[in-house]
Amino acid sequence: MHRLTARFKLPFALAIGLAASPAAAQEAFVGVYVHEVGTPLTFAVEEEGADIELGYRFARSEALGFIGKPQPYVLASLNTAGDTSFVGGGLSWRVDAGPVYLRPGLGLVVHDGPDRRVSARTGNRTDLGSRVLFEPEIAIGVAVSERLSVEASWVHISHAQLFNSEQNPGIDMMGVRLNLQM
Repeated sequence: MHRLTARFKLPFALAIGLAASPAAAQEAFVGVYVHEVGTPLTFAVEEEGADIELGYRFARSEALGFIGKPQPYVLASLNTAGDTSFVGGGLSWRVDAGPVYLRPGLGLVVHDGPDRRVSARTGNRTDLGSRVLFEPEIAIGVAVSERLSVEASWVHISHAQLFNSEQNPGIDMMGVRLNLQM
């Protein structure tokens, strides 16, 4: 069973609560991700498992028309092996090309990973260096029906060395998510 730290329980509950409230949502999503995929943007933090991601994308924001009317979103990602989980929110844009589309996004997350962790194998620090992380993501999707779409998605979390100039391993997740328009 995954243990959530005390400081993580409230943000996790809020994200789940928002994701469960259909009143203001445009799109609910659920995904399954491989946790800690090796890419040039990260180095090994020695975590395992899969991630289950739940979230909501709200209606496109008319107030943010000057940046293309993005959809605000909230998400919660739970790691099945008890490693780093996170909650957060951000903005995503859907760029349609017929039934296929591209969905870039950018958000901030708060995670429950350790404050300090050192690899027994290498002696390197493997903690994420900051409690607050950026969450850029990109997906390519296809509409399956009028209300359902499927996306292949990459999610990255790190702080880009803005919050700690000495520590920024980051974690990449890759997976698939289903989106249901409300």
